[in-house]
Amino acid sequence: MALLPIIVAPDPRLKVVSKPVETVDDGVRALMEDMLETMYDEPGIGLSAIQIGVPKRIIVVDVAGKDEAPAPLRIVNPEIVWHSDDDAVFEEGCLSLPDHYAEVTRPASIKLRYLDENGAEQELEADEILSRCIQHEIDHLDGILFVDHLTAVKRSIILRKLTKLKKSKLRESA
Repeated sequence: MALLPIIVAPDPRLKVVSKPVETVDDGVRALMEDMLETMYDEPGIGLSAIQIGVPKRIIVVDVAGKDEAPAPLRIVNPEIVWHSDDDAVFEEGCLSLPDHYAEVTRPASIKLRYLDENGAEQELEADEILSRCIQHEIDHLDGILFVDHLTAVKRSIILRKLTKLKKSKLRESA
C-alpha cells in the first residue's frame, strides 16, 4: 500500500467528471486500499479517486468514530437511486480544501447502488454523516466541490485563500 498525494484546490483536475469503472479487478482493489491508507493518514472520512488524480468513479468512506473499529466502505460506480425530501445542514470540510469549512445543505437520507470491491452489486441506505459523506464524494466524481454549493462570494474567498497558500508553498520550495 502507498500514500498518495491529494490534489488541492483550485486545480482543474478536480473539475473533471470521472468515468465509470468497467471491471473491478486487482488494480482497482489496490487503488482502493491505497486510497484508504491515504484517507486515514490525513485523517479524513472519505476520498474520491479524482482527488488523487484518477478520473474513475471510485470512492472510499469510513465514518467510524475514534473509539470504534474501522468500517471502510469501498464503493465503485456509485449511483444515488433515492434521496429524502428532508434536507440537513451540516458543516463540511474536504481534504482537497484543507482547513476550510462551510455549512452545506444536502438530502438527509439516501439509497445508494454501487459495486463493492468484488464487483458485486450492492444497495445501501444511509443517513446522517454517512449519507453526507457519500454525497460529498459523489459530487467529486461529478467535478463538484463542496464550495460549489456556497454563494459565489464565499466560494471565491475560500478559493483565493487556497491559491495564496499554494503560491506561498511554491515560493518556499523554490
